[in-house]
Amino acid sequence: MDCLFCKIVRGDIPSETVFEDDSIRAFKDIHPKAPVHILVVPKKHIDSIQTLVDSDRETMLSVIYGAKAIAENIGLEGYKLIFNVGRKGGQVIDHVHLHILSE
Repeated sequence: MDCLFCKIVRGDIPSETVFEDDSIRAFKDIHPKAPVHILVVPKKHIDSIQTLVDSDRETMLSVIYGAKAIAENIGLEGYKLIFNVGRKGGQVIDHVHLHILSE
């Protein structure tokens, strides 16, 4: 796959990675909307929440549980988790990703 996030996951494009395991990679957003703005991206390419299939369940659980672990690891007391879905929902890159936002 040739999308931006696939290139970051492969290491073709550098990122400020804050967490990585077998199924996800998390990195700082280059255009942060809050003092803490981290993107959690599955290594498997999935276009959007709209295109999820049953076999994506474990991958998406890894994204959500990964976000929880990241928030705990960096000591966030409160935060927002946001999925933008579709162009009208604010999704710009066609690779599902979860935003962690905090002060």
